[in-house]
Amino acid sequence: MEINMEVRNETTIQEFILEGFPAIQYLGNIFFLMHLLAYLASITGNMVIIIITWADHRLQTPMYILLSTFSFSECCFITTVIPKLLSIFLSGRQTISFTSCLTQAFSFLFFGSIIFFLMAVMSLDRYLAICKPLHYPAIMNLRVSFLLAFFCNALSFILITGLVLKVSQLSFCGPNVISHFFCDLGSLIHLSCSDTGSVEIYVLFLALLVILISLILTIIAYSNIAVTIVRLPSAKERQKAFSTCSSHLIVLSLMYGSCVFIYVKPKQTNRLDSNRAAALVNTVVTPLLNPVIYTLRNKQVHQALRDALSRVRLQKQSFGGPQQALHFLEDNSCKRRKSCLP
Repeated sequence: MEINMEVRNETTIQEFILEGFPAIQYLGNIFFLMHLLAYLASITGNMVIIIITWADHRLQTPMYILLSTFSFSECCFITTVIPKLLSIFLSGRQTISFTSCLTQAFSFLFFGSIIFFLMAVMSLDRYLAICKPLHYPAIMNLRVSFLLAFFCNALSFILITGLVLKVSQLSFCGPNVISHFFCDLGSLIHLSCSDTGSVEIYVLFLALLVILISLILTIIAYSNIAVTIVRLPSAKERQKAFSTCSSHLIVLSLMYGSCVFIYVKPKQTNRLDSNRAAALVNTVVTPLLNPVIYTLRNKQVHQALRDALSRVRLQKQSFGGPQQALHFLEDNSCKRRKSCLP
């Protein structure tokens, strides 16, 4: 028995190889540029949301506090994966230590779970604002929004820590090539030479808990919102509300659809190639769309951005002297009143 244990310790794998996308590796430079631009655009869009929310007191409401938390989680989520993906496009396969692999898997699932919980919370926030406007101020305030954001983070940390600890106890003594562009736990479990039945059940349980419960809450919230919109007396208001909701639902469909496809199935050993494509949608496409869908199309954010740019221009004008700054203020005042004389 002691001899067997010693042999097992000697053959334990300490390093893995991320396979990436071998079929399209000859297009690595093109895909590197595409994903780099998408990554920079996602980070920029989400950072604009965070900065504007905290710089403009008019946006310091429960809705925008939750949105800024969502944007921060999105930045962390894609930063966990995209830099490694970019290096794979440039140099092909990448090696990663077992500890780094678990750290990346934990970060990916932790921030991903936060995003799903926050989407459910934001859907409920919109439901209260649209369907229960009179009760909204009494139910939602800054304190409640901070508590909800904290709860999403705490619950995600507890659930994902338990999963990663279970995976860390598995033995890896066979192949060390992960058929993915990051340390996906499904692919990692597939490489284990231990009995993974209990871990796969736990993965399925977490997927059902995180994805399906948040999906059900989101569907219920938007169904009630749709009913309320249909009852609006003005056709123009209905069209505007449906336009906003439809764009939200497109992003939600992409995120939930790809994650249900990847995680909500009994076996993680099948469709690994398809999982990579679905994960790419979830880590590149939807983070790029979210800033546009959730806030950059919002008139309040547009106004906050215009005011911020006006303050920057005013500061620049002030360096040219008080007379130029005064002219700038007068011009702005005229434009807002739309009553300037030629």
